Amino acid sequence: MTTLFDEDHEKSAAEKQAILEKVRLPQDWKEALADELTSSNMDQIRAFLTAAYQKGEAIYPPAGLMFNAFDLTPLSKVKVVILGQDPYHKAGQAMGLSFSVPKAIPKPPSLNNVLKEMADDIGIAPSKHGDLTHWAKQGVLLLNSSLSVLEATPNSHKDIGWEQFTDAVIDVINEQTEHTVFILWGSHAQKKGKFIDTDKHLVLTAVHPSPLAANRGGFFGSKPFSKTNEYLLQHGKSPIDWQLPQ
Repeated sequence: MTTLFDEDHEKSAAEKQAILEKVRLPQDWKEALADELTSSNMDQIRAFLTAAYQKGEAIYPPAGLMFNAFDLTPLSKVKVVILGQDPYHKAGQAMGLSFSVPKAIPKPPSLNNVLKEMADDIGIAPSKHGDLTHWAKQGVLLLNSSLSVLEATPNSHKDIGWEQFTDAVIDVINEQTEHTVFILWGSHAQKKGKFIDTDKHLVLTAVHPSPLAANRGGFFGSKPFSKTNEYLLQHGKSPIDWQLPQ
């Protein structure tokens, strides 16, 4: 059977280098993820997205923002990981950061609940906008399990290879950083983080902040923001300024 890529083809060092030269990521991410970025799995993702764009499908976030989380938070700066499932699937919402939306876009319900919990936890009033870039620039990796989605079709790209890629990202953070806080909301995120070394990192879990889950109990009152900063301070790291600039 013909496939989009050849499982058996072992790329040469020159082929891998040529691929990496085209990857626009901070250098430390490129080096840490080199094997995954040059894998047949990434070949499959690139082929799938190329075909989707050629068919005129609306894919979110825009291609230039698909790796925004990595651009804003180099591996050397990672202190916290907040793991989402996949990007928002309506026009204008997705910006390559889990739970975040551009300033001009109304805050989705899940993000409203995140900011409400922040207010209850550390007394910071929710901002008028939902752009979490301020967090990302301080070392909060806002990572989705899938980095793309088809318009109006949630979770539509979960099986194209992104899960393997983001598993590799979590493995790298687990192995190459110390005293990182992983915030895992919902069963999907918790399953994805099951191999995190809890002897060297802090793992905070709660139900997902979506209204359906959060209102059943277990999200509100979980205090992830204060617990994160307490842990960072205990291990000689600067705390996160959670206050979003207006």
